[in-house]
Amino acid sequence: MAAAWLHDIGYAPSVRRTGFHPLDGAEFVRSAGFGKLVASLVAFHTGAHVEASERGLQGLSEFGDPPSDVLDALTFCDLTTGPDGSPVSADDRLSDVLTRYAPEDPVHRAVDAGREELLAAVQRVRDWL
Repeated sequence: MAAAWLHDIGYAPSVRRTGFHPLDGAEFVRSAGFGKLVASLVAFHTGAHVEASERGLQGLSEFGDPPSDVLDALTFCDLTTGPDGSPVSADDRLSDVLTRYAPEDPVHRAVDAGREELLAAVQRVRDWL
């Protein structure tokens, strides 16, 4: 639950260090004492490893890979909830991100490259439910 609340904390100006919100957020939650699992989930949430690669960034590995089932659950929550908290389909959420970012932006490239992986995570959670 803590990771779901905190996964985007890296966007906060007071937390921002590298400009890559999963890494900045993970460093913040670790320093705030939330523990390894929460920090790892924040670091790797919603395909962050793909965006890190697009940006040429290192640093996520220091947090260790989170359990895949828990990461899938966080991805499901992130992709089926809109920015205002309303329910949304994962396809619509990803399409919205692709619309907001230009094709050359690392976020757009990462979502485009990781789309199938993200949708598969959402489907695995739907299958569990």
